[in-house]
Amino acid sequence: MVSHRSPRHSQPLPARGARLTVLSAAAAAAAALGTVPAGAEPGEGPASGGEASARVDRLYEEAERATEKYNAAAERVDTLRKHVERAQDRAARGQAEVNRMRDSLASVAGAQYRHAGLDPMLALLLSTEPDSYLAKAAVLDLAGSRATGRLHELQRAQRALRQHRTETAGKLRELEKQRGELARHKRTVQSRLSAARQLLNRLTPQERAERDRASRGGERPGQDGRTAAPASLPAAASGRAGGALSAAQRALGSPYAWGQAGPSAFDCAGLTQWAYRQAGVSIPRTSQGQAHAGRRVPLSQAQPGDLVIYRADASHVAMYAGNGQVIHAPYPGARVRYDPVNMMPVSAVTRP
Repeated sequence: MVSHRSPRHSQPLPARGARLTVLSAAAAAAAALGTVPAGAEPGEGPASGGEASARVDRLYEEAERATEKYNAAAERVDTLRKHVERAQDRAARGQAEVNRMRDSLASVAGAQYRHAGLDPMLALLLSTEPDSYLAKAAVLDLAGSRATGRLHELQRAQRALRQHRTETAGKLRELEKQRGELARHKRTVQSRLSAARQLLNRLTPQERAERDRASRGGERPGQDGRTAAPASLPAAASGRAGGALSAAQRALGSPYAWGQAGPSAFDCAGLTQWAYRQAGVSIPRTSQGQAHAGRRVPLSQAQPGDLVIYRADASHVAMYAGNGQVIHAPYPGARVRYDPVNMMPVSAVTRP
């Protein structure tokens, strides 16, 4: 068989001093290659201000996607917790009913035992009050037939109790699983935001200012961090949409906080859900859910109060305010503000 290995050539070993020099150089090179600057993502080297800003944007997108997953898991946990509470309540009521039936049957059984030791005919002859005895015997006979019926009811109640307990145990297991998912998504969000903060700390004040202007479409925020309302916004919408838009406008200047849905801090879907709740309308907690929370309309026909869904995975949502502007909670470190509707790719417009 022909070998594909390259032939080895014998070469003289370098002197000891030369070997130390080669090893030292190799160690230095390995150290240089293995060093990752603070704030850099694994596998990425130093970055310019523009590159670092782009990485921050990417990390914020990843954090927002993880936040949506966290919110969805939190919603499932809350729903399951309520199901578990109801199942536990049913099991407790079932146990109380079983106990009551057992006590009732025990009382009947005791009465029958006390009167079962004497022949009924002899008991009648010996009784000083035959009429009273016959009445008691009739009652006991009736009680016996009722006891049989109660026994069947008890058996049915016991089966129902076992079913409730099995259901409760299954829901508890699912609840623990969802709590684990919740913790995992929380760690993902925190790791992305931590990496983004490290990168932001590397930017100069001028680079940060440029990044902020770029994210606002060139607008400069007011001293309180709020973006002023765009000129020539249309008249306020009416009805539920108008109430939701008014609520979103009241939230202008509130800080972004992932996993929050008001009243003092919001993430993107938390803001729109809270705003519509103020108008008496219930919509899902996540932007993916809100993308299907109403009638789809073209962007060209968007009206104030409509929900504008961004990115192909529907990981961001804003509320249309009219005249090409939206209100939204942008990202960590920013506040609820107006921005152009085309600030990022629009995937859908929904009218709740």
